[in-house]
Amino acid sequence: MDTTGATVTRQRSWRSRRLDPEHSLGLRLTLAAVAAFLVLVPFALIALLVLGAWPPLLRLDASIADAFHGYAQDHSAWVGVMTIWTHVFGPGPLRVAAVVVVVWLVRRGASRLAIWVVVTMAAGGLLGALLKLLVGRDRPDLLDPVARAAGYSFPSGHALNATLAAGVLLLVFLPFVRDSHRGRVALWTAAVLVAVVTGLSRIALGVHWTSDVVGGWVLGAAVVAATAAGFATWRSGSGRPSARPLREGVEPELADQRPEGGRA
Repeated sequence: MDTTGATVTRQRSWRSRRLDPEHSLGLRLTLAAVAAFLVLVPFALIALLVLGAWPPLLRLDASIADAFHGYAQDHSAWVGVMTIWTHVFGPGPLRVAAVVVVVWLVRRGASRLAIWVVVTMAAGGLLGALLKLLVGRDRPDLLDPVARAAGYSFPSGHALNATLAAGVLLLVFLPFVRDSHRGRVALWTAAVLVAVVTGLSRIALGVHWTSDVVGGWVLGAAVVAATAAGFATWRSGSGRPSARPLREGVEPELADQRPEGGRA
């Protein structure tokens, strides 16, 4: 019996199924893995540059930190606004907001979507904390600092969690404005502002390097993209039609469900 030919046939069959539109689950899993890999590449590059103490990156970080610190020392009102923002949109309040959304989703019968929110926020938060320990980067040490923070620096937990929360809330609530261009623009604008300004507040207060914040943004986006792709695969496996997440959210039917309306 020619076992070699059978082995080759099985290998070709497996590979063909990964990209075969008729095997939607395999295709979606393949695309999800590729998408997650492509989004994680920029973060891996930044992390390697930080770990290797690449001189151009260190000089850029230092110059931006000095510029923001000089401005902050001369503008106390700016420091006050940034301090309020960084507390209001810190990891703690954003996680509380996520819990509120989870409870609301469960009451609407969208239990699968509630699980996705929990998994995304928890996975991103744990990954960020682990990476801080692995990289072990010190925070900026500025003369006469306007703010202080404990722990390691890379990646920025505020930037990471703001990106996670902004992405999650955006993809949850897009179904309610999928037919309104202005509504979608407003939601996208709010999500981008929360993520961007929260990250910038950490640089403005001198408690993070710019590369810390960029790393937090990229990692947060990667986690949301990966879990959203996984959720799309989950939907496909249960017979749901495909969705356009960036336009109508990850669960377009959510807007049509009523509270206590059964399973999602």
